[in-house]
Amino acid sequence: MIRLLQVSDPHFGTERPEVLEALERMARTRPPDVLVLSGDVTQRARRRQFEAARDFCERLAVPSRLVIPGNHDIPLYDVVTRLLAPYRGFVAAFGPDMEPELDMPGLRVVTVNTTRPGRHKDGEVSPAQIASVSARLRAAQPEQLRVVVTHQPVDVPAVHEEHNLLRRHADAVAAWVAAGADVLMGGHIHWPFVRPLSLRFPALGRRAWCVQAGTAVSRRVRDGHPNSVNVLEYTRGDAEARVQRWDFDAPHGFVCARESVLALDRGSGAVASAEIP
Repeated sequence: MIRLLQVSDPHFGTERPEVLEALERMARTRPPDVLVLSGDVTQRARRRQFEAARDFCERLAVPSRLVIPGNHDIPLYDVVTRLLAPYRGFVAAFGPDMEPELDMPGLRVVTVNTTRPGRHKDGEVSPAQIASVSARLRAAQPEQLRVVVTHQPVDVPAVHEEHNLLRRHADAVAAWVAAGADVLMGGHIHWPFVRPLSLRFPALGRRAWCVQAGTAVSRRVRDGHPNSVNVLEYTRGDAEARVQRWDFDAPHGFVCARESVLALDRGSGAVASAEIP
């Protein structure tokens, strides 16, 4: 079985030490094979914040790690750096590849840098990125679970959140699902949920899922949504995957709050997930 840990929006610079410690304990007791950090690594793209994030990832000691930037990882107030070297801090901490990819038996993960230095918050995916991701998905093996990771979401469960949707999200979803994507994973809104993409895109020809993460360790939680991470589990060749949402609960650390069973589809059709309280 493959276990993928999704940590999103940690906003280092606003991290809660007790939550960091609890997440480290969780990673030791339930070791993941893959770590996906889906953006907003820092609060203000400062060197010490990136260093703290990198050190934390190293302490988790996950064999494979994929990290993408979020809008907070581009300097906001340092206008010169934003214009001339917007990703300097990210690259110094995590390397120059801002769209890392993982190809292993049973799993292919393709990431997309949806940030734009000219935008404050909004994310965007270009036609070239849509085509590139589609090509990489089509190269996947039949028994692989195919995951695409963006920072900004391709789906939201409420009308008042639609301004946060990734620009060109409809084009991207249609192309990526047709190319074989099973799971589209993101963050940004600090609202964890699992939904079949057919709810927003009923014309899709295949079953696929939106998996969104909350903020992992930041004090910048939104009402009703504590710090949380997602754990995706998949056995090579299976017809379903499972996503567990682990919430931080002060007396106990991270506890499994919900489990969703994702039926996979290499053909057509769409059904809702079965959520296990």
